Amino acid sequence: MKTLKQLFLILISVLVFAGIAASAPRLTIAESSFNFGFVPQHSKISHDFWLLSTGDDELKILKVVPG
Repeated sequence: MKTLKQLFLILISVLVFAGIAASAPRLTIAESSFNFGFVPQHSKISHDFWLLSTGDDELKILKVVPG
């Protein structure tokens, strides 16, 4: 009987967490890296990364750190 109660509590916890995670903000990036290949010295190059907010809540980007 105790095991059944524990299983029930775990199931409820998972369902509650899944509901919270489903409504959270989510960031989708089509490509997370890009290889420029050979670039001559002192060249100016750029590449655009498309960011998409796919969650149900407001997505706030507070800091960007290029690597």
